[in-house]
Formats: sequence, structure tokens, C-alpha cells
Amino acid sequence: MRFLHTSDWHLGRRFHGEDLTDIQRRVIDHVCATARARDVDALLVAGDIYDRAIPSLDAVRLFSHALEQLADLGIPTVVISGNHDSAHRLGVGAGLLARAGVHLRTDPGQAAVPVLLADEHGPVAVYGVPYLEPALTRAPLDAEAASHQAVLTAAVDRVRADLAGRPAGTRSVVLAHAFVTGASGCESERDISVGGVAHAGAGVFAGIDYVALGHLHGAQQVSSRIHYSGAPLAYCFSESGHTKSLTLIDLPPHTATTVTRTELPEPLRLPLAHLTGRLEDLLSDPAHDSLAEAWLHVTLTDAARPYEPMARLRQRFPHTLDLEHIPAVIPGQATDSPTYRERLRGRGDLDITHDFITAVRGSGPDEEEAGLLQEAVDALHARAQEKETV
Repeated sequence: MRFLHTSDWHLGRRFHGEDLTDIQRRVIDHVCATARARDVDALLVAGDIYDRAIPSLDAVRLFSHALEQLADLGIPTVVISGNHDSAHRLGVGAGLLARAGVHLRTDPGQAAVPVLLADEHGPVAVYGVPYLEPALTRAPLDAEAASHQAVLTAAVDRVRADLAGRPAGTRSVVLAHAFVTGASGCESERDISVGGVAHAGAGVFAGIDYVALGHLHGAQQVSSRIHYSGAPLAYCFSESGHTKSLTLIDLPPHTATTVTRTELPEPLRLPLAHLTGRLEDLLSDPAHDSLAEAWLHVTLTDAARPYEPMARLRQRFPHTLDLEHIPAVIPGQATDSPTYRERLRGRGDLDITHDFITAVRGSGPDEEEAGLLQEAVDALHARAQEKETV
């Protein structure tokens, strides 16, 4: 039996202010087109459908479009809620949508109720384990503790118990939304740590034939049978090096599961790029002409922060979205900086104001500015003395 595994659509999300609605719509259409072209038997969507618990109107319209496309596929689709989703809102109409072949699994209490499929080799039970917030799901699941490990273990134990009552040879697939030990995260994922621990061990899924995971945005495998499909779009500049893809799973009757990735085509990738250098060089170097329409993260290495750098960069690169200033280290220059208290020790008010100007601008005040600062400090001292004599 063949499955297509995707996750982390984050409908409604913006990229540093850039609207992603159109490209997210094209991603959904591509997912459905791939399902048809690859003759998959079911589609698995492992959580974070929306980017916010209360999604925008545009995001809701986009999900409505997705539901229509999924229903038109004529194959079962299993969808779980993620930590960005409101499980109750996403689960509205679940019973009605199931009649159209779209199975929403947002209730932890229904995690052990499978979507039952079958092929010439026998039955396949597909279980949807939504994101489990430990504090909220410990009691309903009778978990041993309010931790990700404990609540996920309790949910999958119920899955195994249900599976044990199925006909011999029933194959199993579990969708889950969690951070599983051995995987690597990135900046755009919301922290789900509890008491500093966000992980659950891969051993939680012992005995399951394939585990379709969501939450981490980089496509990766935890083991031969436990995979993250990754997000189909980059949602921060640290993901610019990711190869965005969809995951195809061929689940045979007895031998090892075959997992392949189908890379998303170029038009569905955000045009992300990084630029580093002095502002004047970035504005004048013809080698950067090809980045005129790219979405840019720029690191300026000027010794002093230039005047209005974002406005100037956007004259050449209109989609400069993120900017940081990291002055280049001069050979032989000390890199160990004293603490704030150490810098203030034994220094007067005028010295401190000079240091502030230097730290913010990269160079100290000129002669005229120094005079104005002296006048301001003298005025403050005089005012303080007047108050003491009153």
C-alpha cells in the first residue's frame, strides 16, 4: 500500500511580512496532484495545518480549498492537529468530513480508533495521534506523568492494544506530532518543551510499521520506519538550505518499508538568499544583480552601523527582509569584551555618554557633539546640586 506523507503546512503564516497565501495554495494543489500522479492509496497530513490556534480568514479559506481538493482525490486522507492548531476548531465537522474521505483526528481520546484500509495483502490500520499537550492530556490518557514521553507512551500503548485485537498480519501506520529523540529542529518551530524536555524517545513507537511524524520542518528519518516529512515551505532563513519534499511510503506485506522523497519543484520554493559584506559593496557589486528579486537576509560587516541601511538596501534589493550588523573582526583586535559593570567602573557621566555613542554608532562623538554632551552633563550636575540645596 502506498502513502503520501506531508505535514506542517502552517496556513496563514507570513515570511517576515511577505504574504504566502498564493504559494501555499499552489503547494496544496501540488500535494494533491502528486497523490494522483503517484497512485497513492492514502494521504497522511501530520499536523500544524494552521499557523495559529485562531487562524486568519485567509487561512480558513485556504483550508476550505484544501478540503475540497482532498475530497476530490477519491482516496482516504488522515489529518491530525499539531501544536499550532486549535484541536477543537480544526476538528469541527470531523464526522461529516469522514463521509467525504477526510478523517480528522484531533481528539486524543480517539487516537486508538483507526482508519481501516485494505489491499490485496490484507488490512492496514492508520492511527492519528494529535499533538498531546502534557498538562492537558495526562489525566484523560492516564499517563504516568505530565511529560511528552509519558503522554505519547500512553497514547501509543492504546494504539498497540487496539492493534492486538485486529486480525493477524494487520499492518500499522501511526501519525504523530512530536519532537522525537534523534531528530534535528530549526528556528521556525515553536518550542514545546515541558520542564526543559521537549523530546520523546523513538522507542515509544515500538511495533508500529510506519510512523509519519510532523512538527520538525526539515525532512529527516529517525529510523528506517520513523520519518519526518518536513514542512513543504521554508519558514525562516535557517531553512534556506533545506530540500523541501513530500514523502512516499510503500508498505509491503512483510518486508521492510520503502521510503522515498519526491522533491518539490522550483516554482514552489521561496527565493531565499543570504548576503554578507560592507553596505557600499553590496549596493555596487554587479555580482549581486541576480538577487534583485530574492528574499534576503543581509549581514553587514561595516565597522560602524551605516545610516538607514535597510532603506538603502531596498533601493537595490526590494525584498530585503532581515538585517543584522556584525562588524568584521580586525586582525589583532581583542575579541573579549568586558562586562557592563567593568566598563562603568571608575568612569564619569561624560565618559559613559561617549561610550554609548561609540557602541551604537561604531565611532565616538566628533568635536561639536562632544561639546553638546559636555553642556548636557554640566546642566544635569547643576540641576542636581540645586535640588540638594533646596
